Amino acid sequence: MKRSPLGIATFLLCTSLCAFAAEPGDKFDDKFRQLDELLPTATPYRTASGAPGHHYWQQRADYTIRASLDEANRTITGSGQVTYHNNSPDTLTYLWVQLDQNIYKADSDARRVQTAPSREAWMKPKGEEGAKYEGLRNTLVGREFDGGFKISNVRSSGGAPLKYVINGTMMRIDLPSPLKPGERVGFGIDWTYRINEQKVLGGRSGYEYFEEDKNTLFEIAQWFPRMAAYYDVAGWQHKQFLGSGEFTLEFGDYDVKITVPADHIVASTGELQNPGDVLTTAQRQRLEQARTAKKPVVIVTQAEAEAAGKSVSKGTRTWHFKARNVRDFAWASSRKFIWDAQGYKKDGTNVLAMSYYPKEGNPLWEQYSTASIIHTIEQYNKYSFDYPYPTAISVNGPVGGMEYPMISFNGPRPTKDKKTGELTYSKRAKYGLISVIIHEVGHNYFPMIVNSDERQWTWMDEGLNSFVEYLAVQAWEKDFPIGRGDPRDIVNYMRSANQVPIMTNSESLLQFGANAYAKPATALNILRETILGRELFDHAFREYARRWKFKRPTPADFFRTMEDASGTDLDWFWRGWFYTTDAVDISLDNIAEFNVSTKDPEVEKAWARARKAEEPVSITDQRNATLPRRIDTQPELRDFYNEHDDFTVTNADRNKFKEATKDLEPWQKELLAQGKYLYLVDFTNKGGLVMPLILEITLKSGKKYIERVPAEVWRYSPRKITKLLVTDEPMTALTHDPYWETADIDTSNNAWPRKATPSRLELFKAEQKAPDMMKDYRTPLKGDDDKDDNKENGRAEANKDSAATTPASGAAAKQQAETGQLKPEAGRK
Repeated sequence: MKRSPLGIATFLLCTSLCAFAAEPGDKFDDKFRQLDELLPTATPYRTASGAPGHHYWQQRADYTIRASLDEANRTITGSGQVTYHNNSPDTLTYLWVQLDQNIYKADSDARRVQTAPSREAWMKPKGEEGAKYEGLRNTLVGREFDGGFKISNVRSSGGAPLKYVINGTMMRIDLPSPLKPGERVGFGIDWTYRINEQKVLGGRSGYEYFEEDKNTLFEIAQWFPRMAAYYDVAGWQHKQFLGSGEFTLEFGDYDVKITVPADHIVASTGELQNPGDVLTTAQRQRLEQARTAKKPVVIVTQAEAEAAGKSVSKGTRTWHFKARNVRDFAWASSRKFIWDAQGYKKDGTNVLAMSYYPKEGNPLWEQYSTASIIHTIEQYNKYSFDYPYPTAISVNGPVGGMEYPMISFNGPRPTKDKKTGELTYSKRAKYGLISVIIHEVGHNYFPMIVNSDERQWTWMDEGLNSFVEYLAVQAWEKDFPIGRGDPRDIVNYMRSANQVPIMTNSESLLQFGANAYAKPATALNILRETILGRELFDHAFREYARRWKFKRPTPADFFRTMEDASGTDLDWFWRGWFYTTDAVDISLDNIAEFNVSTKDPEVEKAWARARKAEEPVSITDQRNATLPRRIDTQPELRDFYNEHDDFTVTNADRNKFKEATKDLEPWQKELLAQGKYLYLVDFTNKGGLVMPLILEITLKSGKKYIERVPAEVWRYSPRKITKLLVTDEPMTALTHDPYWETADIDTSNNAWPRKATPSRLELFKAEQKAPDMMKDYRTPLKGDDDKDDNKENGRAEANKDSAATTPASGAAAKQQAETGQLKPEAGRK
């Protein structure tokens, strides 16, 4: 660092110019331009503030469904009556219905657009495997599986046949007469379909077969023809379902009767209407007790479930459920279910939290599932609104993690030692279970109530929900292991080349978990902690949830509401984080130190002498240190100049000081005497994403403090800036982003002086082992028991790491992302 006797006026002029000077030849890129060219124009339906407009509307669909589960043949047979309400200002001549199970047809678009892994993955050197057993089985079984809806009848409410056309996963129903604004129409559909084996074909629903006791567990979703959404921004949302983009649906009331084997227990969206027909007296009493219990009450015990699983009932029972104002309906059924429940009542929430799981889920599920549900509701209520539904359910089955109104499917279980039968669970399984339940139950808020368009924007439900999940687990315990939300966990993805912007269609996402879950969750965490602060952010986020509760927001509504309610222009933030693949990489390049010259020769020449003394002694002077000098042997040769040097204060200097300061105002003299230290600090934005400067300043006395500079410091020059820092004493160190709160992808250039990056060097022996066929030939064969053990261990490892390749590749990626199968980004290197 160098000090310059620069005049203060000249100095300030220089800094004002230097701070905003771009490199020669740079094309100016206004990172702070408004999003007007990207966001839709406000309408009477959606305001420029992000709130629903005075003429906001949305459609409604009410369902009456009667369905039967054929356990032996793994099929669903159903008949549904839909009442569709046209609340739009438009006249409709046809309706679109989603047939999501058609993804399992052998000729579905999802299968036809399937691509293989890279050629390198299939052609590894030395004959290594290039594909997993599970992946290849999924592909081959999917080619033969007779899946998809078999539509047998589409009729009007009066019974007249209606013309319909099926296009992949969508079905158009032509209306006999136009449906005008404010009118409603009723129609019926009969259907059947084969249920997929989830562990073979993947997907968001399916069955699991337990070889040990020959029983089956069913998790049933996307199981009936569902009305597609029609809304002001997109018209009919009839994008084909390819596996990743989920669903956007209309709210309505459901009346559903499900006929299952008589010894099955059913968990479902909605409230059970006929407990006297399907539960024993003891079970009904336990259920009532659970509503006010302080801990979970077991409704169906493990002993009762095990007893039911030893024989298969030939009779049936019909479970009747009703649900009000939900956008979907799912259920699960098995004779293996243990069932526990506990009520939670606070403020506007009065909910019965319930868990259903086979004995294979214990001891993990009985301890953590229902507690996790209640924790979720308690925490999500803080950041959004009171949970409005009467039940919240977590079901253990083959689906790793999936959400529906009031019910979710969650996968983690303990592992059983094949030889000893001992049940244990890993740390990953424990925290994976808690976090996936929080995540999936949390989806009741986003998107089951704040009803975003998942077919188009995965991040609007997964990203927002992952963010609130991150907040919720902090309240579970300190240092809860979660790989999404903390800025340091996203840096590997942010520095990678294989990215697309967050604002990419759901079916086109390259790294599903990182893009749709982790990056938006991290962005919102940074917005809360670093940009807005918790008070402003939390108010704005709650306002968004409140405004769009039971309505359908778009990205523009979220962006605009957050700005409107926080009183902050955030267009630069949305543009950088959501519309680009830029990264945060702010480099601290150079520092120059200045003191304001006091003009006092006593001070200034002493300062100059001290700087001279700090200069290194030349090698010549070091070696001449003992050289005999004539002036030492003949002192009479000394004169005035041997007693004084260039730093001697003269009377002329003193007179000049008096002359220079005699006309100064008192405040000007005070300014000269303050002795402030001024630093010009050069920063380069290497990553492209503008962010605030968070500067940790260390002074000579050891004092440290943080100075926060808003992101607008980059508004005139988004590539290079020079920032003026003023301190009361010399600065000895400066660090940008000391707490790793901005997801900076290269922290090695964030400090002055530069800091070495510690690492470890692993030493290893150089060994060359040649193949020995004779030894291999003479190796003893293993027994059948050994082979079985090896098979079982291999299968367990393969299941742990595998993902279905298609047609539910997106579902597999979602389940991996939500159950922790996708490895969280590592810390910084």
